[in-house]
Amino acid sequence: QAHVADSGGGLVQPGGSLRLSCTTSGLALRFTAIGWFRQAPGEEREGISCIDGSGSSTNYADSVKGRFTISRDSAKSTVYLQMSGLQPEDTAVYYCAADQRLGRCFLDHAEYDYWGQGTQVTVSS
Repeated sequence: QAHVADSGGGLVQPGGSLRLSCTTSGLALRFTAIGWFRQAPGEEREGISCIDGSGSSTNYADSVKGRFTISRDSAKSTVYLQMSGLQPEDTAVYYCAADQRLGRCFLDHAEYDYWGQGTQVTVSS
């Protein structure tokens, strides 16, 4: 059975960094795109980054481009989201999700089949 688990959130000061992890099981990772999404209170879920099964294609939302980097370690069935230059507007619950597809990934949450439970990221001084 497929399972996705996200972790690594916490409290960080403005300008700080965090690395989120997304671990999968029960999925053929090379045929699975992984996406990162976030949702702040009262806001819609926003797709912020994704990586395809091969790890060769990535996608970023404009809001995080240049500050966040997605990568994958297939040997560990884990995808990372390295976040730097964090600002208070980045405060949200962050989710990773899996989309069993070949080819490029998308930032549309409707494309994703399996979701982690979410990890809180709070940026505050």
